[in-house]
Amino acid sequence: MADKNILIRSIDSSGSFRVFLGDMRKMAEDIRRINDSTPTATAILGRVTTAASLMGMMSKNYDDRLTITFNGGGPAGKVTAVADGHGNVKAYMVNPTVDLPLNAAGKLDVGGAIGIDGNVTVVKDFGFGDPYVGQTPLVSGEIAEDLASYFATSEQLATAVALGVLVDVDYSVKQAAGFLIQVLPFPDEQILTKLEENIAKISSVTSLMEEYQDIYKVHEKIFEGIEMEIMDETYPELKCDCSVERMEQALISIGKKDLQEIIEEDGKAEIVCHFCRTKYQFDKDQLQALLEQI
Repeated sequence: MADKNILIRSIDSSGSFRVFLGDMRKMAEDIRRINDSTPTATAILGRVTTAASLMGMMSKNYDDRLTITFNGGGPAGKVTAVADGHGNVKAYMVNPTVDLPLNAAGKLDVGGAIGIDGNVTVVKDFGFGDPYVGQTPLVSGEIAEDLASYFATSEQLATAVALGVLVDVDYSVKQAAGFLIQVLPFPDEQILTKLEENIAKISSVTSLMEEYQDIYKVHEKIFEGIEMEIMDETYPELKCDCSVERMEQALISIGKKDLQEIIEEDGKAEIVCHFCRTKYQFDKDQLQALLEQI
């Protein structure tokens, strides 16, 4: 079992399609521990962070930021993940204690927890100009199907999306993996037919990880019979960019009146980062100094 997350970017020799494939077990386990999440919530967070990391790797620049939000009206509440061009991710889920019975297929009911009365929204911030915003209706709440629909509708890109999280009996993450496969302009139809045949044989990306325990061997299996070239790899992490300075700005943003009330009534403040659960404490003197800045 890898002790780090691994993302691979590859392309077939004919230039018919490109691939983003990741072993994200460590990231999914890290976020499970932070949120003390139920198995259903762990599956949701694992799938969304894997997707965000893969899509972050698509960025042209490392400083680009990509935000994915799933808001389907289900008991899980809104789920948001933010990734950079390295594939580093931070994620937040309103209700990480959501717990539903297994679905009709005997699997964790991710779709039921997310719901389908809403949208998946993707925001790409390139650091200049207005961010790109794409939004499409949720089709299943299962994450992968919703993103495949997003790519087809909002970006007009034929994309195969697979995301999976295997939760162990002790609620820890046993496997978490996923891939995005996008068809490129003017593809070789024979190559695409072979690719479709290979994908049809896959029961799940996590079952492949269980069998081979190595993302490179999984890559070989998925693209068996197709000449592939691995372009690069990266080792993303669950990484939050919160700081004392950011939390000070959050307190300043509430305004002079409300901050004065906190000082008079409580004499202190505690802010918890939604993403990493880090607690920031501010005493009366610190709050007074912030009030003077306003």
